Amino acid sequence: MAASKRYSVEQIIAKLREAEKLQGQGLTIPQACKRLQISDQTFYRWRLKYGALKEDEAHRLKALEQENARLKRIVAEQALDISMLKDLERGKW
Repeated sequence: MAASKRYSVEQIIAKLREAEKLQGQGLTIPQACKRLQISDQTFYRWRLKYGALKEDEAHRLKALEQENARLKRIVAEQALDISMLKDLERGKW
């Protein structure tokens, strides 16, 4: 099994655009994927998630995903703090 690679959103969009060009030249999706060195499954997954995005929209999506992750961490920390305070209040310490 080949080692997995991590691509940035920009790289993914560039590969999707390249696949479109290759398809325009008459290649099938599996042939285009082979030339781009990605699996068919990866191509379809990327196309579902990023297919209609332009590069500036991709940057915005990435920023929103990072902000969402940050907010989730904050909520988890707050929930833990609340739980600890409730335990203290009940005399579990």
